[in-house]
Amino acid sequence: MDWITLLRSQQSDFIKRLTSGCLLHCETEGQYSELTIISGERLKALREFCWLMAEKYKRVSPVRDVFISYLKGKLGEEVVKERLADFITEVDYEKRFGGDGNIDFTLTSDPSIGIEVKSRHGSIDKVRWSISSEEVEKNAVVVCILIQEDVSEAQSEYHLFLAGFLPTRMIKLKTGKISFGIEQLLYGGGLWCYLEQLQSSLNNSSRQQSSIYKYLPKQEIPSKPTNNQLVKSSFKPEYHDQDLNILYIKLGDECFEKGEYTNAITNYNQALQLKSSDVDLYYKRGLAHYQIGDYEAAIADYSQAIQINIHDAKSYNKRGLALCQLGRLEEAINDYSQAIRINPHVAVAYKNRAEARSHLGDNQGAIEDYTQAIKINPHYADAYKNRGITRYLLGSQSGFPQAIKINPQDAIAYKKRGNARSDLGDLEGAIEDYTQAIQINPNYVDAYYNRGNARSDLGDLEGAIQDYTQAIKINSNYADAYYNRGNIHLEIADKQGAVEDFQKAADIYRQEGKLEALKDTRERILDLEIEESLDVLKF
Repeated sequence: MDWITLLRSQQSDFIKRLTSGCLLHCETEGQYSELTIISGERLKALREFCWLMAEKYKRVSPVRDVFISYLKGKLGEEVVKERLADFITEVDYEKRFGGDGNIDFTLTSDPSIGIEVKSRHGSIDKVRWSISSEEVEKNAVVVCILIQEDVSEAQSEYHLFLAGFLPTRMIKLKTGKISFGIEQLLYGGGLWCYLEQLQSSLNNSSRQQSSIYKYLPKQEIPSKPTNNQLVKSSFKPEYHDQDLNILYIKLGDECFEKGEYTNAITNYNQALQLKSSDVDLYYKRGLAHYQIGDYEAAIADYSQAIQINIHDAKSYNKRGLALCQLGRLEEAINDYSQAIRINPHVAVAYKNRAEARSHLGDNQGAIEDYTQAIKINPHYADAYKNRGITRYLLGSQSGFPQAIKINPQDAIAYKKRGNARSDLGDLEGAIEDYTQAIQINPNYVDAYYNRGNARSDLGDLEGAIQDYTQAIKINSNYADAYYNRGNIHLEIADKQGAVEDFQKAADIYRQEGKLEALKDTRERILDLEIEESLDVLKF
């Protein structure tokens, strides 16, 4: 029996015991334990760090969302740190800004061996972890942590399970990302031994050497420099300008991914000295300036990118965000409008313009933009939420009862009232209105689709499939109905049905020129195809 088969057999036993609660629990640091409990002062320290991060990034994401995201990640990292102890580098809470990054730990004796940690909360049979191609490239293993409790501000104790691990050599992924369930992982008890064996087998030219050196001529490779050495001008004479430009960009990107935005800016500055007409570099440096709160500098960088390429829609959109931070809302709206004129198929530009319009009191304009954002991307949760709030502020529900009273056979009025109820969370009321609209007009395709969404949100998956199917019968080119039905097929473990629906949706999105929706759908199809291959992956 080979070691993979053995660890998979042990994983099957672990899953059974996880269901029954009969788990190995050891509190000694450096020794294996299937269960780790974090509470008290240890949890308090983690919370304090995560609130600092939430405060730091509150301008770009809701405070609570940032806090929860960081706490999930840090809980998982604490488990791995406790289990592997001095075998790996510890997390430096003073420097690790910017989330998990692409490498969470390295072996203490060999920094070229990276470890990525993924933390999730969910039921055993449904929870999934995912990893990107870049994380696969930079790490030797991905370690998966299952959190028993729903992560929140008030939770006083967490029970964390070391769900298993996967060597990245077993993941054949070139682009995109891959997701996997607990049954596809290897038993966590073999993690330490695997890392020891990997460490002893790797030589100096292992695949985890710094990506910097692959761009240099072999005869010019010096002793390994530090990050600071790479940004000093005295280092220039050893390389050609083109090589240096690539190096500085690569290093800047790596610093940005780790949340080291000031270092990223320093390296982008060096790259721009070598190539001052690079639109992407100004855009990237603008992103870094935005992250540290230097909005004026960010605006200057986005403006420079636009000056080089007046059709750079993404720079208009980002400059709009920076202008909003400075309270220059009308200028921001102009930038969002220009981004939309260049590319009218990007939902986020409409969503951003809607928020700016709402702040200026243009609620009707905000509703129109939120509606367009949702039309492009029906799964735009923020837009749904904000549109519901705006409609509430306008009192738009008040007109529906009067319209229905005047004409009880007005299917459109019932559908619109259903939309408003759905936006405000009254899903049962929304279903009643959609049903009434359908009784009046049995071919009301949007009413079937919207009722399917509401039923899906309430967990009535069978009813949702029936509604999406009826919408498709009425309109065979209803891409969103195919997409949503594909999601339901996935929830009930009908992967083949999901792939067929996603593929049909992708074909229609492509024909209609809905590029963002097409990209999202293709990624879903790729995830499913890769997932199918995971079960048979070997060295």
